[in-house]
Amino acid sequence: MTAPLELPADAAPEAVLEGVSSAAIQGRSLGQIAWLRLRRDKVAIGGGVVVVLLILVAIVGPYLVGDPTTYHENLINATFSRPNGPFGGISFAHPLGVEPVTGRDVLSRVVNGARWSLSISILATFLAVSIGTFLGVLAGYFGGWLDAVLARTMDVFLAFPLLVFALALVGVIPNHAFGLSGNALRFCLLIFVIGFFNWPYMGRIIRGQALSLKVREFVDAARSLGARGPYILFRELLPNLWGPILVYSTLLLPTNILFEAALSYLGVGLYPPTPTWGGMLSDAVNNQWYSIDPEFMLVPGLAIFITVMAFNLFGDGLRDALDPKSR
Repeated sequence: MTAPLELPADAAPEAVLEGVSSAAIQGRSLGQIAWLRLRRDKVAIGGGVVVVLLILVAIVGPYLVGDPTTYHENLINATFSRPNGPFGGISFAHPLGVEPVTGRDVLSRVVNGARWSLSISILATFLAVSIGTFLGVLAGYFGGWLDAVLARTMDVFLAFPLLVFALALVGVIPNHAFGLSGNALRFCLLIFVIGFFNWPYMGRIIRGQALSLKVREFVDAARSLGARGPYILFRELLPNLWGPILVYSTLLLPTNILFEAALSYLGVGLYPPTPTWGGMLSDAVNNQWYSIDPEFMLVPGLAIFITVMAFNLFGDGLRDALDPKSR
């Protein structure tokens, strides 16, 4: 056992810290503290790893699994229009089997469906977050008649029958509009419908945060130094809103994934044969492929379930790491 450190009563303060490394007393930034909290949450880290893998699959996977629209008639029984062999025609060349009638590779369609489904959902979430953040900050900071108008607008959008409107809008838009046609038009239309009509969820949260921040001391200090509205919005409020924006973006994204899958399932998604997870579910149910093998319904359903669960787990962990008082 080491002897206790004995110092003269009149020792200088520097003598007390003699031999202590500077690294031991270094402070941590808020980002480092949040990362330490997040790293302790193994469930959130697992969800984040799955999210990263899904994004990599959506980016790189389609180049590795081949064309999802290729027909393999030689793998289909001509009499019963079902895959040759058990379990949906699973083989080394087709690890998840092939679809009945068409013989299209299921793995290739799931991987390519990840690219389309995630692309639409991520871009729609970015649109919703951008609009909601901008309008929410304006409503919360300026208040008055602007806050009243924007708050009532949010209430109208939140009460809007979004699914019914999406079905009607996609039905009345022609195949050629705004200089676009085919899947390019559908792609942009889905992003607009999902993103534009979901911004009030983010807008309400950011408005509430802005109402709380605008009465804080650092905002009063900026005003006392002569700072005007735009400076306070972009240099004082927005930097302190990145945490809520990031957290609720990860929680809004799975909702948009489910909404895109629902639209594709109802037949207003991308045009076939372009694969989407909702479209694959629709094919399995409407063509009764599930009666041949439940795999044709389970594979896209599990893809949606795993993706939504991973984003939700990661979003919950991120919220706890950035705001431990929310636990």
